[in-house]
Amino acid sequence: MSVKIHIHKTHRQYTDGLSVVETKGATVGMCLSSLVEQFPDMKPELFNNDGKLTRKVEIYLNMESAYPDELAKPVKDGDDIHLTLLLAGG
Repeated sequence: MSVKIHIHKTHRQYTDGLSVVETKGATVGMCLSSLVEQFPDMKPELFNNDGKLTRKVEIYLNMESAYPDELAKPVKDGDDIHLTLLLAGG
């Protein structure tokens, strides 16, 4: 099973500039783990110390918000996961 993760421009520095990374897994969480296995520097950008998503990351599955319980959402072959950042400031 292949699931594509679309990487936000801010995170491409951790994926050797790749905008899309192919992963495998049955859930969003498993796919993100596959991403981290390929690119370990992504881990602190996605997860806090207790293994939950950081508050600044939002996950979209096939262009729909995966919130809540993003990591448990099932995926199937050909699905697309988009990583987006919640930015603040003024």
